[in-house]
Amino acid sequence: MATIAFSRFSICFCVLLLCHGSMAQIFSLGINPWQNPRQGGSRECRFDRLQAFEPLRKVRHEAGVTEYFDEKNEQFQCTGTLVIRRIIEPQGLLLPRYSNTPGLVYIIQGTGVLGLTFPGCPATYQKQFRHFGLEGGSQRQGKKLRDENQKIHQFRQGDVVALPSGIPHWFYNEGDTPVVALFVFDVNNNANQLEPRQKEFLLAGNNIEQQVSNPSINKHSGQNIFNGFNTELLSEALGVNIGVTRRLQSQNDRRGDIIRVKNGLRLIKPTITQQQEQTQDQYQQIQYHREQRSTSKYNGLDENFCAIRARLNIENPNHADTYNPRAGRITNLNSQKFSILNLVQMSATRVNLYQQNAILSPFWNINAHSLVYTIQGRARVQVVSNHGKAVFNGVLHPGQLLIIPQNYVVMKKAELEGFQYIAFKTNPNAMVNHIAGKNSVLRAMPVDVIANAYRISRQEARSLKNNRGEEIGAFTPRYQQQKIHQEYSNPNESETQEVI
Repeated sequence: MATIAFSRFSICFCVLLLCHGSMAQIFSLGINPWQNPRQGGSRECRFDRLQAFEPLRKVRHEAGVTEYFDEKNEQFQCTGTLVIRRIIEPQGLLLPRYSNTPGLVYIIQGTGVLGLTFPGCPATYQKQFRHFGLEGGSQRQGKKLRDENQKIHQFRQGDVVALPSGIPHWFYNEGDTPVVALFVFDVNNNANQLEPRQKEFLLAGNNIEQQVSNPSINKHSGQNIFNGFNTELLSEALGVNIGVTRRLQSQNDRRGDIIRVKNGLRLIKPTITQQQEQTQDQYQQIQYHREQRSTSKYNGLDENFCAIRARLNIENPNHADTYNPRAGRITNLNSQKFSILNLVQMSATRVNLYQQNAILSPFWNINAHSLVYTIQGRARVQVVSNHGKAVFNGVLHPGQLLIIPQNYVVMKKAELEGFQYIAFKTNPNAMVNHIAGKNSVLRAMPVDVIANAYRISRQEARSLKNNRGEEIGAFTPRYQQQKIHQEYSNPNESETQEVI
C-alpha cells in the first residue's frame, strides 16, 4: 500500500511539475505582468523615510561630465538600481562599453547618434568606393568596401533608449548644444549573474576619476578590457602590430570616458531631410500602434535583435495613453509597445502636468519600484507607507530623483509652472492601481462596501466613488460640497442621510 501511495504521489508530483513548466513557458511570453525578473527581496529594507536625491559625485572628462547619484544609499541598494547623469559636449564621444546590468537612457536634452552592437547581426551600413585595376591586360572598374557597420540610431530630446545587458554601446553628440542623458540601471535584474552592483566593461579608454571639486587629483578606477591581456598574444589574436596593440590598451590615455572628436565623426548613415524626418516619425507612429495592438511574440535572430528598434520618443503627444487638455498627459512605455524592453526588463512612464494645481490621481505601483526624475517644473509629492505614515512630503525640483518603493502610495500636485517627470520602473510591464478616477479601486467597489468601510452615508459613498468617474490619470483639483440630488433625496429612501 505504501508503494502504491508513493507511486500515486510521484505521478501527481510529475504532473504538477509539467503544469508548472507549461505555465512558466506561457508567462515567459511576456503576458504575465506579475512575473518577477529581478533578484531582489532577500535583504531587509526600510523605507520609513524617503528623500529626494541629487548627484553626489561629479567626474570630469575631456569632453563632458559624469554625475553619480549615491549608489551606496540604502534606498538604491534595496531597489537594486543605479542612476548616472551624463553631459556630453558637442563632438563628444562616450566611449564604447557594455555592462552586466540592463538599463534605460532618457535624453533630457540634445541630439546625436548611438550604436548598439548585437552579436551575430550583419553590418548592413556599407560604404563602397570605385577602384580601377588591370585584369588580363585591360583596365577593369570595380567596387570595394571602404567601411561597414551595424545600424546607427539617431536620438533626440525625449527619446528613451534601451541598453540590454552585455551589449556594447556608444553615444556621440553631433549637435551644437550639450547632450544631457539620464542612465538608469537595474542591478537586481536576473540578467546580472555577477555580484549585485553595476560593472562597466570598457572597450576603449580608461575610467579616470578626475573630481570636479579638485581637478588636480586623478586616479585610475578602471582600465579597458584589452589592458589585461598579454601584448604579444593580443597582437597575434587581432593580427595587428605591437604598437597598435598598446594603443588598444590605452595605458597612457587620460581623456576619461567622454573624449572629443576634433573633426567630428565620419559615419555611414542616411542623409535625412526635414520632410523625410517627418515621414519617418509618421512611420514610427504606425509601427508603435501596430506593436501596441499586437500580441504575437518574436522569433528568429533577425527579428529579435538585428531589426529591433533601440529608441522611442516618449514626448510625442501622439503616443500618450491618457490626455486631459486642462490637466496633462501620461505616456507609458512597456514591452508590448517597445519590444526591446523584453531584453532589459524595465519600463518607463512620462508625465506632463500642464498647469498649476494639476493633480495626478493617487496610485501605487503593483509590480515594480519606481524612480521619478524631475525634468521641468515643481510639484508637491507625498508618499505613504503600509503603516499609513507619510514617508515623503516635499517639493520636487528639476534634476531631483525620488525612489518610490513597490506598493507605496503616491500623490503629486503641480506647482505654479506645472510639472514634468519621467519614471523608470523595474518591470517591463509595470502596472499601477489608481485611487481616484474611472479605472480606480474605489470605482470598482460596491457602494455598500465603501459606506460601511468608511462609516459614511451611501450618498457620500456614491460621491466618493463617482465624482471622478469619467476622468483618468491627470485632472484638475475639484472639491465642492455636494448637493443632495432629487433622485437621492426622496423621503421614501431612508438611505439618503443614513450614516453607516
